[in-house]
Parts: sequence; structure tokens; C-alpha cells
Amino acid sequence: MKGLRLAGAGEGLRVLCLGAHSDDIEIGAGGTLLEWQAQGMRLDVHWCVLSAIGPRAEEASASAAAFLAGAAASKVELLEFRDGYFPAQREAIKEWMQDLARRLRPDVVLTHKEDDAHQDHRLVRELTWNAFRDQVVLEYEIPKWDGDLGRSNLYVPISAAAMERKLALLDEHFATQRSKDWFDRETFLGLARLRGMECRAPDRYAEGFVARKLLLA
Repeated sequence: MKGLRLAGAGEGLRVLCLGAHSDDIEIGAGGTLLEWQAQGMRLDVHWCVLSAIGPRAEEASASAAAFLAGAAASKVELLEFRDGYFPAQREAIKEWMQDLARRLRPDVVLTHKEDDAHQDHRLVRELTWNAFRDQVVLEYEIPKWDGDLGRSNLYVPISAAAMERKLALLDEHFATQRSKDWFDRETFLGLARLRGMECRAPDRYAEGFVARKLLLA
């Protein structure tokens, strides 16, 4: 299958990363961001975590810096909305998202997927589409015990080196999550292998996304 390219080596790409919680972006799209940097894209990344408080803020800041070490430019924005209660904070989150859209003009927005079982994730995705109407929006997936993994329709093949780097950084930076029975190497590697199989990735690994609307130029 002929692949579509957002940018090539040496070309700039403005990316907005949205995550409800401190490890969401890394789990859902961390390999993609590492792969784009390894391919030589000049990434200008604005990285936003809506619920990052206390130790989770420290984890989010350190992890973002590590995942974006090869970016041309980056800015990390951490907020303190209450974890698990985003629907009750909808008005404030929408106002923040609308302000973000006035401040930024990204080429690509990475956000949560529509049918995610976590209420915080679903609200971030809904308000992403409400605020960013002229961007490529790619919805990433988060494995969890709810069993809500769906069907991807866009894939980013990940090199074995980028995949190993993603796994190492997740283990290094998210000590608060290690007690969760789904947060481990086998979960993340297994999902990447399945997505890699679905798109016949050269190194066998990929991250899957949902692209609701794309313009073929």
C-alpha cells in the first residue's frame, strides 16, 4: 500500500499533542513522535496534559522532555483539571481549548479516540474537534482493562529502535503507574505488534489511529 506523508526529512511539521492524563500521549502516540524525529522531520510540538498534579506533573514534564529530545522546538503545557471529573468541568475545559485554538495553528493534532471508555478521554476528543476544524486530527488509542480497543484506519509504522525507546521511556518515567496490571511492556509491545501486522510494517510494529476526515492534496 502506498503511504501518505505529512512531511519528509528536513521539512517542518507543527504538532499539537493533547492528553487527558500524564501518560496518555506517550502511550498512544509516543512511538509516532519518536519515529518522526528519527526520520528527520523538524517537529514543532506543543504538548498539553490536562490533568497533571503533584508527582504526575513531574512525570509528565520529564517524560515529554525525553520523548521530544529530537524536536526542533517544543513547549509543554500542564493543567490541573480534576482526574476523572472532566465532564463536570466541561465549560472550563472548553474555554481553555478554544483559547488554545486561537493561540496555535498546528498542522496535526493528536488526541484521544471517539469511543474511548474513559470519560475524560472522550471529552478531550469531542472538544478537540470543536476547536480545531482545519487540521489533520489523528485519534490515538489507550489500552486498558475496559476492553475498548477498536479498529484503526490509519497506521504509523514504528522502527524496532523507536519501539524499544518508547518502552524504555514509559518504564523510566511513570513509576506511579507500575502498579496497574495493564501498564507493562507486554501490553504496549503486543498492541504495537498487532497494529504492525495490520499494516505490514517493515519492522513489525506500528501505532494505530482513527482519522475521521482527511484531505488528499
